[in-house]
Amino acid sequence: MSRRAVIVGAGVIGLSTAYHLARKSYGSVTVVEKGRVGDGASSRAAGIITGLLWSKTGVLARKISLTRFRELSGELDGYRYQDVGCLNLFDAASWPERERLLPLYDRLGVEYTIMDRTEMAAAWPDLALTGEPVGLFDPLGGYSEPDHYLPALADGCRALGVEIREGCIVSDFIVDGGRMAGVVADGRRIEADAVVSTVHVWTLKVLETIGLQLPLKSFVHQRYVTAPLPAPVRIPAVNANPYGGYIRPHYGQRLLAGIENPEAPEFRVPGRDFQMSTIAPPPGLGEAAGENLLPLVPGAGRAGRTGLTGQPGRAGHTGWDIEKAGLLSFSADGEPVLGPVERFPGLYVGVAFHSGGFAYNPAAGVLLAGYVADGRPEIDIGDFSPNRFDPRETEAYNRTRITHEEYSLPGHSRRH
Repeated sequence: MSRRAVIVGAGVIGLSTAYHLARKSYGSVTVVEKGRVGDGASSRAAGIITGLLWSKTGVLARKISLTRFRELSGELDGYRYQDVGCLNLFDAASWPERERLLPLYDRLGVEYTIMDRTEMAAAWPDLALTGEPVGLFDPLGGYSEPDHYLPALADGCRALGVEIREGCIVSDFIVDGGRMAGVVADGRRIEADAVVSTVHVWTLKVLETIGLQLPLKSFVHQRYVTAPLPAPVRIPAVNANPYGGYIRPHYGQRLLAGIENPEAPEFRVPGRDFQMSTIAPPPGLGEAAGENLLPLVPGAGRAGRTGLTGQPGRAGHTGWDIEKAGLLSFSADGEPVLGPVERFPGLYVGVAFHSGGFAYNPAAGVLLAGYVADGRPEIDIGDFSPNRFDPRETEAYNRTRITHEEYSLPGHSRRH
C-alpha cells in the first residue's frame, strides 16, 4: 500500500524534505503552502554556507549540506552552488572562543585554514580589512542564490511527482488514536501517514491547535544589495563578525550585505495568515550596513550609500538598490529542532535553524526524509530532537520577551 506524506510549508526546508522523500520513492508527497513557494524567509535569506559551526551535530549536518549543494548543482536545472569558500572573521576578543573548537573540526575531518590579515590580502586583493582580524577560512563553504535555488528546487520536486499546493492554509491537524493522521487545509482533509511541519516562525501558531509548544524566539533581520558594479568583485562569502554583519557577491555583478541589530526586540507572529512581506528594515540600518561593510570591498565604491551614479538608489534614502527584511528563528538552546515528536507519532518538525536555515536545508531534507521513510536519519541528531525540552520550561520561556542581544548564548554565533 502506497504511503502518503504531507509537508506543511514550501520554504527551503519543506521543499528539501519533499525532494529527498521523492528521491527515496516514498509514495505520495504533498506540500501545502499558505502563500507561494518561498514567500517567507527563504526568499529573504543571505544563502551563505559554512560548515564551521559550534557543535558536533551541527558540523556533521553541515557536512551533508556541503556535499548535497554540490550534487544539487548537477541535479537541478538553473541552479549552481557558488563554491567560493566562506571566510569567517574574528577579532582578538572573539577568536579564543572559536579557537577552542578547532580540535572538534580536526576530529570530524573538517577542512579549514587559519589566516592573518596579510595572508587574506594576498588571497583576495579585492578585500580590504582593518586592524588585525583572524580569518578562519572554510574552503568548502560558499553561497547559494535564493532567487535561483528556490524555483529550481520546486521544479525538481514537481519532476519527481511531488504535488505543491500554493495558497493553501492549514487550519488544523487530524489526530487519530493519538497518532498524527493528516491535516485540514482550506477546509479539506488531507490524510497522511506522516506530517512534517517546516513553517519556520509560524510554528507556534500552527501547532497550537494540538496544544504543542516549542521554545522559540524570532527576530527581524535585514539584508541589502548594491546596484550593479563596474567590475566583478572577487571575494568569498564573508561572515564579518568584527564588523557586525556579512557580505558576499550577488548575481548581476552586485554585492549583498547584512547587518546585525542587537537591539531588535523579539517579534511575535500574530497569526497563521501573517505575511513576511509586511516587515520593513528598521530605519538607519541600511546606512550602518554601508558604513560598516562596504569599506571592506573598495571596488564597491559608494554604491551602498548613493548608488554608482551619485543618485539615490531605488530602495530610498539608504541608497541600496534592494533591501529586504525577514525573520530569524532560534530555539532556547540555539540548536535546530529537527525530528519526530514523541507525543504525536507520525508528526515531524524541522524549524529554528538560527540564521542558517538556507545552509542547513539539504541536510534537513535528507535527515527528515530518513526519519519518515526509513525510521532513522543518516546521522545521529538526538541533540536536535524536539523532545529535548521540558514542557513547563518551554511555557515559561515563551512567556518572556527579550532582545536579539539578550538571546545570545556563549559559543553560539548568531550568523550562519
